[in-house]
Amino acid sequence: ALWPAAALEVYTAKEVNAVNGTNLRLKCTFSSTSPISPNLAVTWNFQPEDLSSHEPVFRYLKEPYAPPAGRFKERVTWDGNIERQDASILLWNLQPTDNGTFTCQVSNPPDFYGTIGEVRLRVVQKVHLSEIHFLALAIGSACVLMVVVVTAVIICRHRRKKAEKGIEVADTEL
Repeated sequence: ALWPAAALEVYTAKEVNAVNGTNLRLKCTFSSTSPISPNLAVTWNFQPEDLSSHEPVFRYLKEPYAPPAGRFKERVTWDGNIERQDASILLWNLQPTDNGTFTCQVSNPPDFYGTIGEVRLRVVQKVHLSEIHFLALAIGSACVLMVVVVTAVIICRHRRKKAEKGIEVADTEL
């Protein structure tokens, strides 16, 4: 008899940005209508932006297996917890060549088929200030400059009045 395959759902962010040289946790969670199986498998793959063939990133089957070769060798570790339905990985020392789409696929027998999580990674050289940050910085700087100018004018007027009073006192004494 054939057992029907129940639905398995996999959840990831659609897109993440990270700074070159940093580490990033690629979060992947799942839900299954079946209890966690000892044969649960997680497969992470990568497709570069140039749409060349998929590359293996990481595999979990009873225990984590890091890739023996490839661009992610010694740059990826397991960061999930199967009992908590978490199949996340941690990527180390991100590089611009890591730009592309990562897929997280989970099978939990008898739930073999379901959604595949896809997350697009963009590695940027540095964090760019958005237009709002730039505008806030410009307005803040202008306000600080105005306060400094007004303070300088008030101090100058105060000193000038003191100097004039000193001259008036000296004239009246004569």
